[in-house]
Amino acid sequence: MQLKLQRRLAADILGVGENRIRFDPERLEDIADAITREDVRALIEEGAIYAAPVRGQTRNRVKEKRVRKGGKYATLTKKERWIMRVRPQRRYLKRLRDRGIIDRSLYRKLYLQVKAGRFKSIADIRNLLVEMDVIKKEG
Repeated sequence: MQLKLQRRLAADILGVGENRIRFDPERLEDIADAITREDVRALIEEGAIYAAPVRGQTRNRVKEKRVRKGGKYATLTKKERWIMRVRPQRRYLKRLRDRGIIDRSLYRKLYLQVKAGRFKSIADIRNLLVEMDVIKKEG
């Protein structure tokens, strides 16, 4: 019993591939008699023709074996690393300026040095300010 036409029509109606179309084995004669789209639609509504669920592929075996390679910041771009370094430094300078620890001219000078990439961290800025006798060494 050839059901190629019915399979093709059902696949088109359901919007799936022909390989996913399933027929109810007890209703094969009814399905063979269906030669129009409307006949096939009626059989789909009755449940004699249906689409099989999508079979996904499990990746668990592969995921278990996968080992993270690369350095601490391997997933970050240079720009992201730059942003992570510069923003806290700028916040620190603003805090010092707002508290009156540094004046506007020193703030501007240090801000431009941050922009130029002179400091590696906030501690680096703090060390410079201690050397300049602007702030006292903590500890």
